[in-house]
Amino acid sequence: MGTTSVLPRRLHDAFRLAAEAGYDGVEIMVTSDPDTRNPRVISALSERYGMPVLSIHAPVLVLTAFVFGADPHRKLDRSAALARQVGAHTVVVHPPFRWQARSARNFTRSVREVSDRYGVMVAVENMFPVTVGGHDRNAYAPDWNPGGLDVDALTLDFSHAALAGVSALDLAQQWGNRLRHVHLCDGSSLEPNDLMFDEHLIPGHGVQPVAEVIALLARRDFSGSIIAEVTTRACGADDEQRLALLRETLAFARQAAVTQPEPARTATPR
Repeated sequence: MGTTSVLPRRLHDAFRLAAEAGYDGVEIMVTSDPDTRNPRVISALSERYGMPVLSIHAPVLVLTAFVFGADPHRKLDRSAALARQVGAHTVVVHPPFRWQARSARNFTRSVREVSDRYGVMVAVENMFPVTVGGHDRNAYAPDWNPGGLDVDALTLDFSHAALAGVSALDLAQQWGNRLRHVHLCDGSSLEPNDLMFDEHLIPGHGVQPVAEVIALLARRDFSGSIIAEVTTRACGADDEQRLALLRETLAFARQAAVTQPEPARTATPR
């Protein structure tokens, strides 16, 4: 079980809080903060706090458009190289944007080439359509749902599933054993979100079947990482409050894995 989101705190705080909350490791999201892409800084913090780096999230957000260069393949390659340097076994990447036509055509080949070159697992994350006036506008190619891609590993994000108006349990069942990595959070709806607000709620504070998915993975003897990706912006500089949220998230996941309830009925994917 790892943690990644402690915004607006910095990298040092992420390692410290993860250790204090009792997590097993961390995921590093590569951002404009140079420390997030400096293997010496990351490795030193990992050793200091006894927190292994479980995964690297490639800089594929709009806000990181020029981090590791502008070319999506180059971004993925450099993220995998960083993962190899800091001992992480997984790289998380989003499907390419629809306007990145060349990258979209070569995406699955790029995923396989990078995975083979660096000996890491590249897990493609589910995203969401943008709903405008009741009509879906898919910003990702070929789709926001990477389940149709010819790739070996997928990342499930509960907040993104909520934005897409689908049940994360449906996605987990469709993907089968290709589901290899999880971003643990929650969303407040099973309907498309016109506001496109990516909530990343504490699990159990929304309506996604988070416990059921964790239980399903426990029954499958899931060997991947479950990464807490929850928003803590409202905590500001209050690390005690932030720490409480991280501990609540960890306790939720561990309890769900132990109880292993039967899967609930879910909504039909759009």
